[in-house]
Amino acid sequence: MGVPRPGVVRPHYGLGTNPAAWLTRPVDTPSAAELSTCRFLHGLEWRHLEAMAACALRASFPADDVLFQAGDTANRFYILRSGRVLLQAERPGHAPLPIQTLEADDVLGWSWLFPPYTWRFTARTLTDVEAYFFHAAELRALAEQDPVFAAAIFPRIARVMLDRLQSTRDRIAATP
Repeated sequence: MGVPRPGVVRPHYGLGTNPAAWLTRPVDTPSAAELSTCRFLHGLEWRHLEAMAACALRASFPADDVLFQAGDTANRFYILRSGRVLLQAERPGHAPLPIQTLEADDVLGWSWLFPPYTWRFTARTLTDVEAYFFHAAELRALAEQDPVFAAAIFPRIARVMLDRLQSTRDRIAATP
């Protein structure tokens, strides 16, 4: 898998669930300098920012778009640039349980790190969203090849996971 070329759309990477929209979304890669402004990536070595930029795209999603659904293959993650995304837990026989609302500079998705690589939650846009989209397989390969990168990125993902766990716990505790 190489660096995405401008104008090439890879719908199998999950650019939302509306196939007609895949053709209208331009593919555009961010620079390492641009990624360095993200709170999640702040302080990462320059070579690692460049590697992440090589497996990233800028993506846009309209309001009320499903970015991923619980149970689907987790092959990506996002850093939100603008807009709001609702993360919710599916409950058979019940309405979905809202877990957390994410906004600009928040990280969306960690299930791509752990087999069986399936989403644990569903993510739906509440507003139009701009995000950086990262290809998971390429990042997993980078982490396997470069222990310094793995040591830098995994604690960051662990903080995201801890935040989700706390948010989930709070929502469940508040649910009658």
